[in-house]
Amino acid sequence: MIASSGLWPSRLVTLEVRGRRSGRTISLPLVPTDYQGERYLVAMLGPRTAWVANVRAAGGAAVLRAGRREEVRLVEVDPARRAPILQRYLQLAPGARPHIPVDHHADVAAFEKVAADYPVFRVCGPQQ
Repeated sequence: MIASSGLWPSRLVTLEVRGRRSGRTISLPLVPTDYQGERYLVAMLGPRTAWVANVRAAGGAAVLRAGRREEVRLVEVDPARRAPILQRYLQLAPGARPHIPVDHHADVAAFEKVAADYPVFRVCGPQQ
């Protein structure tokens, strides 16, 4: 199923975050995005995505798995800074293209128009 969505397993990470209601660990695959030496996670389905609510409720505390376990803190990026990250994300995650209404070849200005609608989190060390 993942391959048919245009994603390849070597590019995925598994996000683990505490469920805000159940308290149990919730796991899901995401495509991390690198931009200017930082890593980011993008909510391609928008702000009402369950993992976004869970990350916010957990104060950003999460774990990423990609062969190894990495404790991280996810810091939400201000909407004014999201456009170039969203542009890079669509270059890396072709399966996300149907969910973000901007052509992946568009310039950054086109992404600025929708940036507030797609949460982006910078991946930091647990103490940052």
